Amino acid sequence: MGGHGALVLALRHRDRFRSVSAFAPIAAPTRCPWGHKAFAGYLGEDRSQWLQYDASALMASSRRPFPGGILVDQGQADQFLAQQLYPQIFEDACAQADQPLTLRRHEGYDHSYYFILHL
Repeated sequence: MGGHGALVLALRHRDRFRSVSAFAPIAAPTRCPWGHKAFAGYLGEDRSQWLQYDASALMASSRRPFPGGILVDQGQADQFLAQQLYPQIFEDACAQADQPLTLRRHEGYDHSYYFILHL
């Protein structure tokens, strides 16, 4: 699952990664339609299981920060930003966990390969 998968893997296996970065990740999949569809299909209807694969939930329940830096790039013209991606939820979870996060917001960029190509 792209950036979401990178965040979840790094947060679940902190001893194996020094840093993590993501382009326009689904940052709170337990709160969006895409996440509900994927998690129900792969993990079943028990929503407590879903939290183990939600980067924002993992960060919110963290007792220690991720040892390396976290970098997220997000296009502000992304058509999925408001209803699917929710980077602000991850940003809030990082702030509560005292986790350093660099969330770069890029005006005029959407969810296309053009965004990745130009960063």
